[in-house]
Amino acid sequence: MEEINPWKTLESEVKYDNNWIRLTEHQVINPSGGKGIYGTVHFKNIAIGILPLDADYNTWLVGQYRYPLKAYSWEIPEGGGPFHEEPLESARRELLEETGMSARNWQEIQRMHLSNSVSDELSIIYIATDLIQGIAMPEETEQLVVKKLAFDEAYQMVMNGEITDSMSVVAILKAKLMILNGDL
Repeated sequence: MEEINPWKTLESEVKYDNNWIRLTEHQVINPSGGKGIYGTVHFKNIAIGILPLDADYNTWLVGQYRYPLKAYSWEIPEGGGPFHEEPLESARRELLEETGMSARNWQEIQRMHLSNSVSDELSIIYIATDLIQGIAMPEETEQLVVKKLAFDEAYQMVMNGEITDSMSVVAILKAKLMILNGDL
């Protein structure tokens, strides 16, 4: 397949806009030539995820109730990073806010799009090592529980379907491969 855009946009209208997302409805001609609509969500921040690992391969997960899912979720520390800010600085801030930790070593392990059929949200995931414990400072919208556990336990939570957050799943599975390959 050639890498050309088979879609034709006839008209676009912003239907919703806030500080975090913009929802646009597009009147389109689809790849088969039919008229239709396509809704897209533009994210105004980069999704940032951090997998903290200590020298003994312990990690920290953050538990919180996720309003869109109407369910509790265990995840790696995550947050949004403004486009004008270096992603690593956003990662440092999020790790400190959610866990109270800072790290001397950072490694970017993955960039990915979280739901590319309807959104442009980019995610960047880091592994943070050589950790220093401080005091967490969660945002007012966050009611977090932070738990320390062996990395293999977090891996089992992914394998058992107990962790469903996409950035967390990718971070933990990629780190497991890196450990098995001797890259971490």
